[in-house]
Amino acid sequence: MKRCLLVVLIVVLPLPAVAQTYQNYPDLPPMSEVKKALENTPMVRAARTRIGVASADRDRLRAGSYETSVRVDTMQRRVNVFSGQFFEWSVGLERSLRLPVKSRIDGELGDQGIQQARVVYGDALHESGRMLLKSWFVWLREFNQEKQWHTQVGLLREQLAVVEKRIKAGDAARLEQLQAQAALSQAEAQLAQAHLRASIAANELTQRYPTIALPAVPMLPEPVPVSQGLGYWQQLVLADNHELSLARGETQRSRLLLARSEADRLPDPAVGLRYGSERGGEERLIGVNVMIPLPGAGRAASQASALASSEVAAQREAGVLTKVKTETASSWITAQSAYQAWQAAEQAATAMRSNADLLARAYRLGESGLSDVLTARRQMQEAQLAAVSARLDAAEARYRLLLDTHTLWPIDTDGPAPLQH
Repeated sequence: MKRCLLVVLIVVLPLPAVAQTYQNYPDLPPMSEVKKALENTPMVRAARTRIGVASADRDRLRAGSYETSVRVDTMQRRVNVFSGQFFEWSVGLERSLRLPVKSRIDGELGDQGIQQARVVYGDALHESGRMLLKSWFVWLREFNQEKQWHTQVGLLREQLAVVEKRIKAGDAARLEQLQAQAALSQAEAQLAQAHLRASIAANELTQRYPTIALPAVPMLPEPVPVSQGLGYWQQLVLADNHELSLARGETQRSRLLLARSEADRLPDPAVGLRYGSERGGEERLIGVNVMIPLPGAGRAASQASALASSEVAAQREAGVLTKVKTETASSWITAQSAYQAWQAAEQAATAMRSNADLLARAYRLGESGLSDVLTARRQMQEAQLAAVSARLDAAEARYRLLLDTHTLWPIDTDGPAPLQH
């Protein structure tokens, strides 16, 4: 049985045409950790179990629902003419016979069910990968925001020390000390909130994906522009998209069910063997009986329902195709725009940092006021936070595009084989 099942799997289930190679990105978790994390999510474990369910359903469809029935009759015959009584009995075996065309279609339905289950497994890996990628970048954002607030607090402490030094020298009023201290306290409060958000993000990531080890100092991604055009990415997505594969599988299944309902217009015959004894054993009976149900209106209605369901599935597939194309275009546009936004944000942050440093040096020389320095520091901080956020947005958008084309992590549909009996 195991050898037969293995042969069926090799023939029926699609194999990838080209072996896909993947690389470890330094700003993402290692591939080995990602693979373990994805395979152990509840969604993927449930999809893996579903392959075993599909295998059992295939066996059920191949075996059919027809069973052999045993029939035993006993009776007493009274003959008034001779005033005699006879004990009589009969035993019989009956079984419905599935027509060959129905048997073939049922086998195809079983094979198609396993294919769908394997696509569901790949889709579960894909969705888990999306959630992992999102959680990873949520943590990176919070971590780097906390890091940026650490830097801001350090700068404001240095600024407070400069103010206190100038006060001792008689070059500044004590009001400036209060202003510098207030700015420092506000930054420390922001730092505490950023630390809380980073801790929550790290906890959620590690709880959902225990195999992912968070680095003490994660690498800040370096955005890479998406050079290929939209047509290139849409071609990759459409070549291997789980959602589209599921919709096409449902269309195929609905067509098989339609063919099955058309075949059901011709009822399955039932054949029986009968052996009996009459007149107290004086007569022995051996017979064969054939029963053919007369089709009614219900079979025609079932066929009409299957035809309508097939049309619905075809329209749904067309809708999924449009959705996938639209989402791919949106992802591509987002990646392009995010990279440009990051470049602009970096330029703004660099300019704000230079401006704040110049005003800080001018304040030390007594050539500018403290309010101008604190305002410049606040604007620099806002620009720095925006630049970090834009950097991470650009990197995440590109990685999301790679993930959806199955070139980032191994999320193909060649999942585990169904359970064998």
